[in-house]
Amino acid sequence: KRNAMSPEMLEELRLALLEADDLIAVNVIVLKGAGKDFCAGYDLAGAYAGRAADEAAGNTLAYRSGAKTFDDDCWGMERNLDRLTTILDIHKPVIAQVQGNCVAGGMDLAFLCDIVIAADDAKIGYPATRANGTPPINMFYYHLGPQWAKRLLLTGDIISGLDAARIGLVMDAVPADQLEAEVATLAGKMAQIDADLLSVNKRSVNLAFELAHARTLQRLTTELDARGHLAQGPKRTKFKKDIAE
Repeated sequence: KRNAMSPEMLEELRLALLEADDLIAVNVIVLKGAGKDFCAGYDLAGAYAGRAADEAAGNTLAYRSGAKTFDDDCWGMERNLDRLTTILDIHKPVIAQVQGNCVAGGMDLAFLCDIVIAADDAKIGYPATRANGTPPINMFYYHLGPQWAKRLLLTGDIISGLDAARIGLVMDAVPADQLEAEVATLAGKMAQIDADLLSVNKRSVNLAFELAHARTLQRLTTELDARGHLAQGPKRTKFKKDIAE
């Protein structure tokens, strides 16, 4: 599924990040996607697809599955928020290595990382903003400023890695066949620096995020996304049909 994110995958990722942060031998973490794509977004099979056995047994009241209410929807997305923001909370720097598609929830994952390096032909965007809601984890403003953030959110356009570097969404874009080496070179430079120094420098910038209320915004955007999920109309229906096809 092109590394689509399920709750189970995100929980495993959270535990792996915490372990890497705990290991003395690790100074820097590289996050990359297997195969042609970095990440195609959230798994559309459903946030609670793994509980099919409970549903089949008629145990439908066991979990807050299916976003039956506005609050259920917020609750589920807040669980994902807690898993994903582990990237911000750990002390060691995380570099995202982005190739192929980095779309929808894939952007949530990549742009919580400390540095993003992309292939110049990568495809980056959040097309779901056209019909489904707003990114529940929204770092657009902090990376881009207000105008480019609105430009991407209000259109749902997908841009190349090269254009993403031009507007500052990613730190750099390189030819796809050079991406691995470029990231390895940067990670190697960081790996030579004392882990405590890496930590204080990462956290000093993240404190600036906090002074700009980044964590509060992430909590509020989950509720705005749940509100967006209530949108109705022919455009929403057509968009879902196009995506399915």
